[in-house]
Amino acid sequence: MSPVALSIRSLHKAYADVVAIESLDLDVSAGECFGLLGPNGAGKTTTIEICEGLTQPDSGSVELLGRHWDHHAAELRQLLGIQLQETQFSDKLTVEETMRLFRSFYRRPLGVSEVIGLVQLDEKRRGRVGQLSGGQKQRLAMACALVGDPRFLFLDEPTTGLDPQARRQIWELVERLKATGRTILLTTHYMDEAERLCDRIGIMDHGRIIALDTPRALIASLGVEHLVEFGVDGRRGAIDLDALCRLRGVRSARADGDLFQLHVDRIHEAMPALLGELARLDLPLTELRTHSATLEDVFVSLTGRHLRDG
Repeated sequence: MSPVALSIRSLHKAYADVVAIESLDLDVSAGECFGLLGPNGAGKTTTIEICEGLTQPDSGSVELLGRHWDHHAAELRQLLGIQLQETQFSDKLTVEETMRLFRSFYRRPLGVSEVIGLVQLDEKRRGRVGQLSGGQKQRLAMACALVGDPRFLFLDEPTTGLDPQARRQIWELVERLKATGRTILLTTHYMDEAERLCDRIGIMDHGRIIALDTPRALIASLGVEHLVEFGVDGRRGAIDLDALCRLRGVRSARADGDLFQLHVDRIHEAMPALLGELARLDLPLTELRTHSATLEDVFVSLTGRHLRDG
C-alpha cells in the first residue's frame, strides 16, 4: 500500500450552533487523486481549509505529509500547491511576470519556462493577465500552484464556469500531474470530472463521509445498471410507486419533482413493462430518458439531494 499523505482523525468544527464537520476520519494515499464531493453546506470547504492551514479546527488532528500545521507551518507551505476556485491576479502583469512573482515565494521552485510550458501558456507568455480567457486564467492559477514543485496539490473546483473545451484542457493537465506522482485532493461539482480524474472518491454530507470508494465501486454499489426517468401528462397521482416497483426489471422507484425515476437492472424487460403500465392507466408520456448508472445517481441515492442542492 502507498504511504498516507493526508491523515485526518476525529476532526470537528462548528460555527455557533452549526456543525460543519463532525468526527471526520479520512486518509489520502500518496500519489492518488482523491475527490471530495458533497452538496453546498456538506462541510467539504471547511475540511479543505483546515487541511490547507487556513482554518483552525475545534478538535481533532490533521497530518499532512507527516507534518502538522502547529509545528511545521513554514515547511508545509513549501510542499503544498493550492489552486482556489477563483484567483485574483494583477491584470497589468504579464503571464511571465506573474510566474516570477509566485516563484519568488519558494526555496526550490521550478523554472518559469517549464511551468508555463506545462500548462500550455507559451503563446501567452508575454501577454497581460487581463487579456486572458477564463480557461487561460485557470491554467495560470494551476501554474502558480505548481511553481513551487509541490508534493501535495489542492484543486478546489478547478473547472467551474469554464466552457467544455477549457474543462477538457484542465482535465488533461491534471492527468499529466497525476503521472508525475503528485498527490491531489480535488473538489468538484461535475460528476464526469470526478469519474475521469479521481482514483477514489469520498462523498460528504452533514459533516461526515457517507461513502468512500473508487468511482466504479461506488456506481456498482447501486446494484443497478440503468436509470429510467419519465414524466406523464396530467393525473400524476394515478401512478403508484409500489406498482412501479413490481414491474419486471425494476429494482426501485421514486418521485423526483415532476418526474419519476426507476432503478433498473434489466432494461429490456423494464421498458416494455413501463410502457404497458402507462397505457393501462391512459397516461401519455411527456418525457422519457434512460442512462447508465452514474456517480450523481449514487449521490442522490445516498442523500436524496442533487449535488448542487443547498
